[in-house]
Amino acid sequence: MSNTDAFTKQRNRNWAWFWLAYTGFLFIDPIFDPSAMMWAGSLAVLAIFLGIFALYLRSDDTGSPLRYWMIAATFALGLVTFPWNQGASCLFIYAASFVPFTVESIRRALSCMLLMMLCVIAEGYYCTVHVAPHTTFHIGWPNTVVAIFLMVLIGGGNIFFAEQKRADCKLRLAQEENVALAAVAERERIARDLHDVLGHTLSLIVLKAELAGRLIDRDPLRAASEIGDVERTARTALAEVREAIGGYRSRGLAAEIEAARRALDAAGVTLLLQSAEPNPLGPTVAGAMQPAEPAPSLLATLSAAEETALSLVLREAVTNIVRHARATTCQLCFVTEDGQRRLIVEDNGQHTIAREGNGLRGMRERIEALGGRLRLERDGGTRLLIELPLHPEAA
Repeated sequence: MSNTDAFTKQRNRNWAWFWLAYTGFLFIDPIFDPSAMMWAGSLAVLAIFLGIFALYLRSDDTGSPLRYWMIAATFALGLVTFPWNQGASCLFIYAASFVPFTVESIRRALSCMLLMMLCVIAEGYYCTVHVAPHTTFHIGWPNTVVAIFLMVLIGGGNIFFAEQKRADCKLRLAQEENVALAAVAERERIARDLHDVLGHTLSLIVLKAELAGRLIDRDPLRAASEIGDVERTARTALAEVREAIGGYRSRGLAAEIEAARRALDAAGVTLLLQSAEPNPLGPTVAGAMQPAEPAPSLLATLSAAEETALSLVLREAVTNIVRHARATTCQLCFVTEDGQRRLIVEDNGQHTIAREGNGLRGMRERIEALGGRLRLERDGGTRLLIELPLHPEAA
């Protein structure tokens, strides 16, 4: 239990003692018909009820057996006291008021209250018909009617308040569960982001460092150039981590394609860019090397979230090609047709890893979160198809 919940329960307990004001009804008869026996009996009843009330408040759980016993004790005390002190009708009110906060089912709560009312009516009938008027145990019909009316009014009203309290508790529990789920989702997002942000860059650093190590004896100038690239890439990684922490991670799709070209070039893989977009950047020849930049019309139809998702998916795909594919060419294709925008990443390598890892799973989650889908095909290479819905305003 949190400190807030404990404080709330303690506050509710403290406020509940104010409802003891109804016990003032116990002293109406002693005031208007004073006698030592009446006062002693009324004070004894009050002391017993205070003990019952305290035990009821100590039992916090709805449906607790102790609460049922306390309700039964309160009602029984009222039945014993009502014939000689009609102010004991307040005990019936307490019992009827406790029921909705103890019994969660409205039907069962109403059944319990109806049974109580029948008992009060039966006792009132017996003490009215079979006991002589103006004697100690005679109950007038007005007192019985008033007791039943107050039980219906206050007990029935408490059904509404009890349901409202339970709804508030459920809402609070749902909010706490949502917070917990959001925390889990955020941890997963951070893990996915770190994988997407650093996986590609660190792979490039390793690749260039290995290349520099092989060239250091044969071509020191080229090795020095590669070491310089390693330093620049490491600085880029540091900047990306800072951007990830700041919540702005994507450099844009065009910049990501240029970074992919550099990474693939370092791995000896040729990048081919094709586009079936209307009015792309100049004429496109199948299989010909194009500028490493998507068509302006494609970028114009992408929202910031979509461009970020495609950029990170492309980064992960290129990282997998560099690490596992042993490919010689990588082809990017951008297509808009049939209400879909498609990004196709295809290589001619031989992937040895068939199990879906964190990278591919993260790509799929990103695309599906935007209403798209991701499909992976392996047949004479690897073909990654990403589809995003084309919104009417973009079309």
